[in-house]
Order: sequence, then structure tokens, then C-alpha cells
Amino acid sequence: MTGAALLRVSFVCTGNICRSPMGEVVFREMADRAGLAGRFAVTSRGTHDYHVGEGADPRTVAALATAGYDGRAHRAARLSDGDIATNDLLVALDRGHERIMRSRGAVPERLTLLTAYDPERPEDPDVFDPYYSDDRAFERVLEQVERSCAALLEALARSR
Repeated sequence: MTGAALLRVSFVCTGNICRSPMGEVVFREMADRAGLAGRFAVTSRGTHDYHVGEGADPRTVAALATAGYDGRAHRAARLSDGDIATNDLLVALDRGHERIMRSRGAVPERLTLLTAYDPERPEDPDVFDPYYSDDRAFERVLEQVERSCAALLEALARSR
């Protein structure tokens, strides 16, 4: 990566306790492992305020831990107008989140679906919400988040 500008990236899902914390933790760790951590300010947010101040879902923390990540420090936060205005890239975990951010004024060039980077090119462009599912669903979601974050990091590293 060239240039010293800090790129602000935020992963966005519904309640900020399952999918978007995975994106935040995984992307941050991948950037750190690649020696690029100082180039990114990584956060995650929820489109709704259902869980503000709470930690990530215990199944999210467990799936992350099994894969070698630490999600224990996460605290859910709601997406603000300031987040929309100041983040360089808003990464929606599904099309509903993308629609909400567009309706709130997100610049289309600074908004993407995470699955746009999934090398497996899933037929469904939404990352499945595992909240009402079992532990295995969290593991499958994490696998998709890891694949997609690796490709996203590579794309951002090449473009800067």
C-alpha cells in the first residue's frame, strides 16, 4: 500500500453482535498479520439499536476463538450519521443493510456488499444471519467472512 492516509472501514449488520463483529475482528487481524494494521481504522456497527453496549453473541465469540481470533472486547454500537459520513468504506453484510445505508445518504462509491469479495461468488449476495441458528451456522458464516475479508484486504492493499 502506498500513501499514509488511514482508510476507515466499517462492517455493518443488523444488531452488531454476529456478522459485523466477525468482519471487524477478522479484517483487523488479517491486516495486522499482513503488516498493514496501521493503514486501517476498522469498526463495526448495527443498523438497529437492539444490542447497543452488549458484547458479541457468545456463539460469535466462540466461532472466532476456535478460528484463532479474539472477539471478547467487542461492544455493539448503532450506525450513526457520522459513521456514514466519515467512513471511507461501509461494508454491508446483506442487501437490507446496504439499502438502509443508501436511504441514510451513504455515497454509493463508499458502500459495498461483503459478498462482492467472496471468491466463491455465492448465488445469494447476503451473508446469512446465524442469530436464530445453531453453532455450525456461525462457523459457516465465519468461513465466508474470512474468505471475503482476505479478498477485500487484498483489493484495498492493491488500490492504495
